[in-house]
Amino acid sequence: MLDIAEELDRWARQGREFAVATVVATSGSSPRQPGAALAVDSDGTAIGSVSGGCVEGAVYELCKQALDDGESVVERFGYSDEDAFAVGLSCGGVLDVLVTPVRHDFPGREVVAAACAAAAEGGTAALARITRGPAELLGRPLLVRPDGTYEGGLGGHPGLDGTAAAEARAMLDAGRTGALEIGADGSRCGQPLTLLVESSVPAPRMIVFGAIDFAAALVRAGKFLGHHVTVCDARPVFTTRARFPEADELIVDWPHRYLSATRDEGRIDGRTVLCVLTHDAKFDVPLLELALRLPVAYVGAMGSRRTHLDRNERLRAVGLSEQELARLHSPIGLDLGARTPEETALSIAAEIVAARRGGTGVSLAGAHTPIHHDGAQPRETGDAA
Repeated sequence: MLDIAEELDRWARQGREFAVATVVATSGSSPRQPGAALAVDSDGTAIGSVSGGCVEGAVYELCKQALDDGESVVERFGYSDEDAFAVGLSCGGVLDVLVTPVRHDFPGREVVAAACAAAAEGGTAALARITRGPAELLGRPLLVRPDGTYEGGLGGHPGLDGTAAAEARAMLDAGRTGALEIGADGSRCGQPLTLLVESSVPAPRMIVFGAIDFAAALVRAGKFLGHHVTVCDARPVFTTRARFPEADELIVDWPHRYLSATRDEGRIDGRTVLCVLTHDAKFDVPLLELALRLPVAYVGAMGSRRTHLDRNERLRAVGLSEQELARLHSPIGLDLGARTPEETALSIAAEIVAARRGGTGVSLAGAHTPIHHDGAQPRETGDAA
């Protein structure tokens, strides 16, 4: 649901009634992950998607039905090989979808509205809802804040909300969205309930070091991927809003000094992406000496293979271990044969996605690797763009 929070926040503020269909579980080659949502208002307007097109029509009708009868329901959609137009996923996956009517008489309407408002504003919050259990509890929302306080309630046993809030907060701390199973009485045993916890966290950061023409293209690619993008360079003549109109932040400072200050401010986390495009030893070495020791998602550095070898020797000389050097994607990007800044930015963005999702970077045609990966796996150093 929180993936369409901006639109739902607007609907809630306008006083509209709507139904939300949310993917709560998947298996096989499912096109969307838990948390993906489609919503339909009382006028029939639809936003979002739960399957990329496979079952949207059927889910749309379920939302209209939920608006009519006020009942939450969980529906399963799977592969149909009898009719290409039948309700089913032609990709071979299975989706479980929770449909919740957020009408004026829905007891959790204010909680849903508060969760969507928090997510729309880029805040940190988790929304937990029952997806398997007694029919009367399906879809009940619990909004959990970063400090552990919560709003709303799941119904049922008095101990359920506290336990669910504690578990949801742990998932929020990790920025995770997924299923959670706890006992109906709030214990870790007994009759189980399944909850979907959706985490809303600020956009992951991409910091691009080096205000060059390739950086301008990479800023656009980073924004397209949903990153909060910062450009940092020690040269004020190049680090200008005219050259980087889409960047969220422009920083004129020595790269290693800015990265150190950012770390000290707590603005670096496991989702942060660092792209070093300066390919100048006086900037690169002190910057990478720090970057490769931070718990970030990705560190890539631009340069020729000769530059890469020379840079690695300089980094060894300042004390970096082979294990730390192995984290560096250099030369940066996947081998796409890229020439232009835009093509190079695409190769870098592709490598970032592959590193995050555990992809191989090889063509899917003729390959026997999964199309969708469950999570990131350790990656080898990337090839040149």
